[in-house]
Amino acid sequence: MDSIDTALQTLGYPSFRPGQREAVETLLSDRRVLLVAPTGGGKSLCYQLPAVLLPGTTLVVSPLIALMHDQVTALRARGIAASFLASTLPPDEIRDRLARWRRGEYRLLYVAPERLTSGPFRDALAQVDCPLVAIDEAHCISEWGHDFRPEYMQIGALLAALPQARVLACTATATPIVRDEILGRLGLPPETPQLVRGFARPNLALRAVEVGGARGRAASVDAALAEALGTPRAGRGSAIVYSPTRRAAEAESARLAQQGWRAAVYHAGLSADDREQAQRRFMDGALDLVCATNAFGMGIDRADVRAVIHLGPPGSIEAYYQEVGRAGRDGGDALGLLCWSQQDLPLRRRLLELPSGPLETDPEMVEHKWNLFLELVRWAEGGSCRHDAILRYFGDEAETLHGCGRCDVCLRLNDADPAADADAAQLARMLLSGAARVHRRYGLKQAVRLLRGETEERLERDGLTGVATFGVLRDRSPEWIARALGRCVTAGWISFTGDDRPMIVLTDEGRRVMRGERPARWLPPPALETATAKAAGKARRAPAAVEGLDAAAQSLFEALRHARVELARAQGVPAYVVAHDRTLRELAEARPRSAQELMNVPGFGPRKTEKFGEAFLRVIAAHPAQGSNGP
Repeated sequence: MDSIDTALQTLGYPSFRPGQREAVETLLSDRRVLLVAPTGGGKSLCYQLPAVLLPGTTLVVSPLIALMHDQVTALRARGIAASFLASTLPPDEIRDRLARWRRGEYRLLYVAPERLTSGPFRDALAQVDCPLVAIDEAHCISEWGHDFRPEYMQIGALLAALPQARVLACTATATPIVRDEILGRLGLPPETPQLVRGFARPNLALRAVEVGGARGRAASVDAALAEALGTPRAGRGSAIVYSPTRRAAEAESARLAQQGWRAAVYHAGLSADDREQAQRRFMDGALDLVCATNAFGMGIDRADVRAVIHLGPPGSIEAYYQEVGRAGRDGGDALGLLCWSQQDLPLRRRLLELPSGPLETDPEMVEHKWNLFLELVRWAEGGSCRHDAILRYFGDEAETLHGCGRCDVCLRLNDADPAADADAAQLARMLLSGAARVHRRYGLKQAVRLLRGETEERLERDGLTGVATFGVLRDRSPEWIARALGRCVTAGWISFTGDDRPMIVLTDEGRRVMRGERPARWLPPPALETATAKAAGKARRAPAAVEGLDAAAQSLFEALRHARVELARAQGVPAYVVAHDRTLRELAEARPRSAQELMNVPGFGPRKTEKFGEAFLRVIAAHPAQGSNGP
């Protein structure tokens, strides 16, 4: 038995979960790893095990005191010397723990990020052997992510003072632009290994329901709690009810308490003592449920959460999947319910445009976060397997389930009669035929016009008013067609390219469905148009690019990402200021060879070309094409 297996037994684990051994071995050999795994994916073992093997004291930067306390308690129970530093400790206790750290008495020391700048901490750090720094919830360093925390900006300076230490950055956010910003802010090289794994959670029954008001939302919540927990105090586990506002969290907690549920509220407006008490009662099993804002969650490790319910949509698919992933960590059946309504769209837009403190709102940041929110709205009203749509979003194609059989969409598909299935398949082929006609030439609006049979100058000029697809859905409203095309996006059949003016792309999977080579498992939108349908159609005017790249273009895309990290670090700016992911994908496909060609790529105007163009052109020139990059 090798030392890694021995350390695994010391920590009390019978075996590794998928990907954990690879993460540990990569960290030990390459010294730098960015680990991307979903909530509950076992990231903590990937730094605790090396800490057992390496001499000295591993430093773990963590944002939650409760998480630090729980992990330290568990480690001590296994005979592993560990401690933590946090503002809740008395000054004398902090001084004592710093002294014990200097004497080398700890294998692991957990520390809150705000403590990194304190004089006593930095003095002690200079006197100890630190073989590994682990950064938990590393996405908090990214201004482009969904949970930015300014105190995380100190970690780069900490790592610079420890050049010999290994570094493990852990996050549950998988988008490339956030990962690049993590590397840049931490001062890690662009070629740092990035391990992305484990996003499939087939034990979760995911559902989304469009509610018309408070009464409908309450009925949906009550039904979900009855299904998951039975009755109050039944001992069947617990639930988390997420609210978009503090006031709504308090109101829902009071409503559920009146029904006999042991409920508590948790949000950032409460005192630290009140928050800690609510979390402790939840973890100890003294509560049936917690009604909370997104302030509640990081580090929550209760295995028997049987339901996570959202009273309204969070800001992105990343935020949603992180939160709903707190259900069913024991592998048992659990459900995730997302309630949403048409009012959520204007409300979210207004909140995004409100200034935060004395700083003016960054329009580019507003648009980015708005598009992240629209991705979640499209997912909520989508017509294909909810799990597969999320896995495609994270780029985890290897784990797609081709229908989980448990989400609300799959259940409705399974209950549909053969005639309805045939009609849905025919509708899908019509929509995809329209997408094929405008493939990489036009966007969503022109596709709708083509399918509706609306004469338009550009369609006439390109001969598209004479094709068989023209007007094939003339009996449907423009809103219905736009909504249906959006569901084809969620299903992975249609994608988009471009930046300011995204063009429709018919994916390989969509082409197979269009030709009848693959079944069309989806739910078309209902024929009756509602205000929500119109809002969703309007929201879809600025879709995010999610198209796939061939092997050569994907390789170039990764090289361009490395260059983006270096440029962002040199300029002292976030990665998104240099270029969006969508722009890098366009570069990887178009392969411009001059500044003039570069300015033809959406996202590269004269200013950006002058500032960053030469660096990107060098990468493209040094990365020869390996076959065609065409569609």
